Amino acid sequence: MKYLHYCLILFSICSLAQNQNKYDTFFEKGNGNQSASYPETIAYYKLLANDFPTINMQEMGLTDSGEPLHMVVFNPEKQFNFGEIQKNKAVILINNGIHAGEPDGIDASMQLFRDLALGKIKAPKNTVIVCIPVYNIGGALNRNSTSRANQNGPEIYGFRGNARNFDLNRDFIKSDTRNTKSFVDIFHKINADVFIDNHVSNGSDYQYKLTYIMTQHNKLGTVLGDFLNTKMMPSIVADLQKKKIETTPYVNAFQDTPDKGFAQFFESPRYATGYTSLFNTIGFVVETHMLKKYADRVKVTYEYMKSTIDYTDENYKIIKELRLKNENQYAPKKKYSLEWEIDTTKTESFFFKGFEASYKKSDVTTGNRLYYDQKKPFQKNIPYNKEYKSVKEIVIPQAYIVPKGFWPVIDLLKSNTITYSQLKNDTIIEVESYKIADFKTSSSAYEGHYLHRNTTVNNTIEKKAFAKGDYLIPTQQKGIKYILETLEPEGVDSFFNWNFFDTLLQQKEGYSDYVFEDTATQILKENPVLKAEFELKKQNDATFLKNPEAQLDWIYKHSVYYEKAHLQYPVCRVLK
Repeated sequence: MKYLHYCLILFSICSLAQNQNKYDTFFEKGNGNQSASYPETIAYYKLLANDFPTINMQEMGLTDSGEPLHMVVFNPEKQFNFGEIQKNKAVILINNGIHAGEPDGIDASMQLFRDLALGKIKAPKNTVIVCIPVYNIGGALNRNSTSRANQNGPEIYGFRGNARNFDLNRDFIKSDTRNTKSFVDIFHKINADVFIDNHVSNGSDYQYKLTYIMTQHNKLGTVLGDFLNTKMMPSIVADLQKKKIETTPYVNAFQDTPDKGFAQFFESPRYATGYTSLFNTIGFVVETHMLKKYADRVKVTYEYMKSTIDYTDENYKIIKELRLKNENQYAPKKKYSLEWEIDTTKTESFFFKGFEASYKKSDVTTGNRLYYDQKKPFQKNIPYNKEYKSVKEIVIPQAYIVPKGFWPVIDLLKSNTITYSQLKNDTIIEVESYKIADFKTSSSAYEGHYLHRNTTVNNTIEKKAFAKGDYLIPTQQKGIKYILETLEPEGVDSFFNWNFFDTLLQQKEGYSDYVFEDTATQILKENPVLKAEFELKKQNDATFLKNPEAQLDWIYKHSVYYEKAHLQYPVCRVLK
């Protein structure tokens, strides 16, 4: 009997060991400097989903690579209906491999989901965890060992650009890629309360293995932003310190060394957390340090996610309540900030652990080179700017009207669950309309566009005819910030600045000078006020005085013959 008992114990131990080995990740089986490929990652999650009823895996739309984007969910209650989940639980969304050469989160998340399923770590009671295993699939399939020239491992990794060479972390507002369209579907389906985007940093050298970006709290909104800034972020940092993981805000220092100080990174809506903040979702970017060992980077990424899960689980009720309150602070007739800048009057300091830096003669070029001496670590207070102030505000209208012909804009509004109605008849409505007054355009391509900037408008209140089927977009809805950021042309990532309305920048009709000369003479004869304005401009503008072609064009553009569509922004604001 004793022998049989011993055999049973030995069999149980062997079975347990085999079972544990079954769930070892590719990273764990290697030498600590290897990362799972895309097929290996998906196969691993399929194994977990097959073996554990607490894990569910779904395909959620295509990517530019032709492969589907997957969504993996852990819920200890084995329930995966997000309409029900959102009634009494918080939802955290983890995004991995947006830059596929930064795979730390890919390997860390596999371990996290495995440990939750096996009970190696305590499962959250009030929080459901959602993960996109690999977001940039095209980049992940483009594996190499050289494109991250400054990065210390892993041995093989993916590429930053996706299958069409887009940087997906610049695509969230414009949504040029299938990846982004599928992400948007996931994001709105689950209504994430907290979002984590896992990355690896570049730039300066310093002692930390882990840095972070939190959603810019001033821009997020006072209700949720204050909570994030004063409660949630400090608590997560403190929890990491208990694990002996020192961290710092993302070292946003590229033109100088970090000991001179730096400012909080400002993520506009083109970036992942800038986009998710438009829907009152708390966002974090994990930025492990490129020069640290890969195994160490994976470990701190894992611990950051776990600390965030633990805090969210303890505070899920207040997070959900504050999201609703934050939404309610934006309403028609209130002001909304379209442009922000660093508030230099609110500089603070924090204790930074870096390495002494200096310059020496380059062995390669004829100049001097920067180097950090890791044998000379330092700890000192440095200046830090994390407060931003509003420098451009608009008054929120009751609604916007988008002509039905601009279907690319309408499609993006629809995919972001923006509610709308369509005009039932041809209608005349009093609106505020914009004429594009000025803008600058990039001289080189940026993410498939020649981006506009410094856009300004002139506004007019007028009664305007709209057609049956044109779209009326009320602002009093959950996506109000998304509506404002995209439809106000002066917004940094507006649809205008991303070239959605560039056809309006080109004149379609013109004139022949020799014919229009006679017409121009008649126009000035019949309009003495216009003639006086014309003479005054010649008097006060020496360049204009010497340019007959510009003079004729000025008269044309002040006549009824000048097409109304040129530079006329087609989206109008309904004020009452």
